Amino acid sequence: MTWFSSLLDTLNYWTIFLGMYIEGTVIPFPSELIVAPAAYHAAAGHLNIFGVVIIATLGAVAGSTTNYIAAYFLGRPIIYRFVNSKLGALCLLNEEKVQKAEKYFYDHGVIATLTGRLIPGIRQIISVPAGLSKMTFWKFLLYTFIGSGLWNCVLATLGWYLHSIVPESQLTQKIEEYNAYIKYGILGIVAVVALYFLIKHFAKKQKSAE
Repeated sequence: MTWFSSLLDTLNYWTIFLGMYIEGTVIPFPSELIVAPAAYHAAAGHLNIFGVVIIATLGAVAGSTTNYIAAYFLGRPIIYRFVNSKLGALCLLNEEKVQKAEKYFYDHGVIATLTGRLIPGIRQIISVPAGLSKMTFWKFLLYTFIGSGLWNCVLATLGWYLHSIVPESQLTQKIEEYNAYIKYGILGIVAVVALYFLIKHFAKKQKSAE
């Protein structure tokens, strides 16, 4: 992967922010191939691991905010027109994906902005239904920051760990290998969090009825 080798050669805080900004929008750009290699370099002493996580999180929040603002002001008809366009297809978007993100958001409420950032396939577009529903901006920022921060911490931990066991030439392969396990683990965590809030919701509803 020539582009990946080039990215590794020029990896700095600016490219981390830019890459994660792009990843935060609807443009497909895998965060695991940005944060994990950056953490790998941090373990080698070229970057600061805390700086990597913070900059990556700020980039993701900025990208997600772009989605939120676009959805908030453009509305559902224009958003779906874009999704069904050739440009939307180039961004690997389709109506089914956005509908899935909307359903996830409305089923789980505003907390979906946090948990959705951890779910593959929903992470990049969960900010769209947040904007369409006119979610309070400060809540959107808070939950997006926490969700993005948690995801970036997972990826940074992976990159830091890989520095001790694999040479840089095998980094991409190992990231992809471990990423599959991470996704299953994250889905398990999200399921537990969702169950907790569901139980809390019904407990509160039952208490109100009494």
